[in-house]
Amino acid sequence: MRVKDQIVVVTGGANGIGRALCRRFAADGARRVVVADRDGDGAAAVAREIGGDSRRVDVARDAEIAALIEHTETAHGPIALFCSNAGIGIPGGAEVADSEWQRIWEINLMSHVYAARHLVPRMAKRGGGYLLNTASAAGLLSQIGSAPYAVTKHAAVALAEWLAITHGRDGIKVSVLCPQAVRTAMTAGNPDGVASVDGMIEPEQVAEVVTQGLADERFLILPHPEVAQYIQRKAGDYDRWLKGMQRLREKYEG
Repeated sequence: MRVKDQIVVVTGGANGIGRALCRRFAADGARRVVVADRDGDGAAAVAREIGGDSRRVDVARDAEIAALIEHTETAHGPIALFCSNAGIGIPGGAEVADSEWQRIWEINLMSHVYAARHLVPRMAKRGGGYLLNTASAAGLLSQIGSAPYAVTKHAAVALAEWLAITHGRDGIKVSVLCPQAVRTAMTAGNPDGVASVDGMIEPEQVAEVVTQGLADERFLILPHPEVAQYIQRKAGDYDRWLKGMQRLREKYEG
């Protein structure tokens, strides 16, 4: 897929990876980029910079995702590419409060469900479209120090797989973005954490890899190519992989 002359929506577009995607899509000639974020002022600033549109959206709310889609298609035309990018991280394990588990579940998974719920029927009716869901390498491997993040990102990958399997016949393409450490607000407090084992990269580097991944229509978009090797090792010998992850945890957490 090429974004030139297309309508594109990016959630979590005010900062980090989302902002880099908005800038890149605009530079690549998208007809309109709609910047959506709970930070309405930040989204508006990015939209002004790139000549796009902005919407204040809480992606944890089904009705607000539905309204974003309706607004975009009414004001600008059919959405060709929807980037469900917003996400959060919460440290801890099973002891994390139910309210926090629910919050990260709604943002890291249900936001993707809502986007698919309201957009897939529209895309299928007109013969196709593209969904780019941001997950994480944690959704393919795991996340040392955060069960809520690992679990919700695994779920996000599983949803993307299901959508690709079920709606490929409708002309709908699906990609899932799975980086390791990216220099964003989420990693600012822990720049040398375990996710940085293969290096911290910039959001602009992620956007470059995304552009190529969309052009190739690859399901897995991996800004850190080492992740592909880790997936193979995990699948090839799960017990050995778990022991390696235990050693990695000991190295970083003691």
